[in-house]
Amino acid sequence: MSKPKVAFFDFTSCEGCQLNKLNLEDHLLDILEHIDIVEFREAMDDKADEYDISFIEGSISTPSCIARIHDIRRRSKILIALGACATQGGINAMKNLHPIEEVRETVYGDDKYLFPTLPAMPVSAIVKVDYEVNGCPMSTPEFLKVLKSLLAGQEPIKPDSAVCVECKLRENECLYDRGMVCLGPISKSGCGAICPSFGQFCTGCRGLVSNADKNAMIDILTSHGITLDEAKKRLLLFNSYDHSQSMPK
Repeated sequence: MSKPKVAFFDFTSCEGCQLNKLNLEDHLLDILEHIDIVEFREAMDDKADEYDISFIEGSISTPSCIARIHDIRRRSKILIALGACATQGGINAMKNLHPIEEVRETVYGDDKYLFPTLPAMPVSAIVKVDYEVNGCPMSTPEFLKVLKSLLAGQEPIKPDSAVCVECKLRENECLYDRGMVCLGPISKSGCGAICPSFGQFCTGCRGLVSNADKNAMIDILTSHGITLDEAKKRLLLFNSYDHSQSMPK
């Protein structure tokens, strides 16, 4: 039986999620026993016409991105968004909070006409996404779980509990008790609470849980010593796309 054809594509991003996959040294040989990687710009020059599974990194932020992601979607049986940029617009979407012409002028100056741009969007804003692997960069253990589930014909689990749950499971001391502030109460789990476990506050890179109370989170942040403006900025760092969608047009 032929192995599934797998491809990796990058859009507007730092390509950290792509590099993160290449860091799977201990697992790469086992992975390659079960899949056939037919396209991956970071690692090979080969191309293919169709894909059983396509992994997408990066946000959609230009007209050419839209045309390209539609083409990839048409040729893919399963399409998976990898990392914060692909799943929620990521840091790129912070530009959506400003007039797009102002952004082009600031970045490109007199050459702005050479670079058509759009508000940064997650892949799901343009095409159907079958699964997502969150994080900045994407969580390598979660990537492996999703891939293994698909190869086994199973539905990958989609975490929707808060990072605080994983902190409790790991018996971490709450960072608030250490004088820090953290977005763990409303941020999506699945990372194993890796940042708090190493003494770093959660920045919400995996997006927010479905029932996130952002106003309550802001109240918690401001009650622990940061300004209202700073509290709002922390919530927007990785979640500007959702906020820009709810802004008056």
